[in-house]
This record gives sequence, C-alpha cells and structure tokens, in this order.
Amino acid sequence: MAAISGLIRVMEGAARKAGSRLRRDFGEVEHLQVSRKGPSDFVSKADMRAERTLYDELLKSRPDWGFLLEEAGEIEGDPDKPRWIVDPLDGTSNFLHGLPHFSISIAVQEPKLGGGGWGEVTAGVIYQPITDETFWAEKSRGAWLHDGRLRVSGRRQLSEALIATGIPYQAHGDFSEWSNIFGAVGPQVAGIRRYGSAALDLAWLAAGRYDGFWESDLSPWDTAAGCLLVREAGGFVTDFRGRSEAICDKQVLAGNDPLHSRLHKIIAGALKS
Repeated sequence: MAAISGLIRVMEGAARKAGSRLRRDFGEVEHLQVSRKGPSDFVSKADMRAERTLYDELLKSRPDWGFLLEEAGEIEGDPDKPRWIVDPLDGTSNFLHGLPHFSISIAVQEPKLGGGGWGEVTAGVIYQPITDETFWAEKSRGAWLHDGRLRVSGRRQLSEALIATGIPYQAHGDFSEWSNIFGAVGPQVAGIRRYGSAALDLAWLAAGRYDGFWESDLSPWDTAAGCLLVREAGGFVTDFRGRSEAICDKQVLAGNDPLHSRLHKIIAGALKS
C-alpha cells in the first residue's frame, strides 16, 4: 500500500466534508430550491454549498493556489503554484431526480514550466458520497480505492467489454456524432451503460468495473481527476483522434491498451461515415 500523502488527505478531507452535506441534502431533495442555469442544466443550492465548502477547505490548506471551479469559474492564485480543478457535484441531474449516483471531483494541475498556461494533472480525488468510496491517484504513485491498488480491466475482446458513455442532451453535445459512434460500437460489445457522472465513469474504469469509455463535450472539472486515475491504473486516455492531452475533455476515449486501440479504430471509422 502506498502511504497517503498530505495533499491527498487534504483533498479527501475537503471532499468528505462537502459530501456529508450533500448526503443530507440528497435526503431532502424534493425540498431543494433549484435555479435554471441553461437548458436541462440545473444548479441546486446543494451544488453551490458544496462548492463553497470545497473552496474554503482547499484555500485554508493552500492559500496561494488558484482554482478552476464549475460554478464560480477561474480564481487566480500564484502563477508559479498549482491550481485546484473542482466539480462539487458531478451528476447534478441524478441528484435532483433522487438517483443516488453522483460524485465530487478534485484535481491538482501544475503550471507549465516557464509559464504560459497549465500543464499536467498530478493528483486527483473522486469521492462518491452515497457509497463512501474515495478514488485517488497521484502521478507515478498509482491509482487507489481507499488503500487498495486499482488496475484497469484485463479484458482484451470487445465482445466481453462493458463500455460507459454519456449521451448528449438538449443544448449539449452532438447527438448525430454520438449516435454514429453508438451504432458502430454497440453491436461489438457486451453492453453500453450511461449513468450520468463522467467523473465516476472514469473512476470505475480505473477500478476495472468498466472496460472502456467515450464521451465528448465535457469540461476540465468533469475529467481532470478521472483521467489521471485511469492513466495511473494502467489505462490510456486520448481524444477521438488518439491524441493525449494533459486534460482530455472535449473528447474522451479511455480503456486498457488493446480495447482503447480497438475502440479508437471503430470511432474513427464512425466519424468518417
């Protein structure tokens, strides 16, 4: 077992504090007052409270670090120091409909050497409040669920693979592109699942619960921690063209080596048709 670093403890502590409140709010979800942020994109008071809790806890620990927050946006810190990338409630629609599948995602992104933007993600925590599961990873130290090491699935055949995805919805994503990919992938795999939290999809892929994942039109806070988890669990994360970025968000394709390669070929063919 790898010793849990002080940084991961800070991240987990913040996630657990916000998650405790989310669990209480989830128990009274029908009483929440909800505001509309955009078509089919709701933000609850619970979401905003969780973000504030995470911000306060992380700021207290690293007062000179910046933030990229889903709701509050970018908050600049010392440009020579890392920043936090935070999604306080990934799976908001699930939460508001009483579906117990949502998560908190926190990642650490380093500044590029010499300045000029942001580079690699070096730490990530994804916390699932309902199941009390903490998935975490640090660069070159592996991916973990609590104190158990994670490895991506060892399945090599698409016919045995369970694949996760996200389905476009009103004003989000390209349904035509997704349906072309679904039509190409679906007949070749054991099943496709859509649970509504990209962060958890990636954490579950790192844990071997899924064998592959694709989605597009995501944001950095959806994927930063999850992509690190997959990579540290021995998997591959790229865009649909096979390019690996510090954070793949607009297009995400993930899996173990043989399945990632096979899915990449299928998706490339689907996008050409």
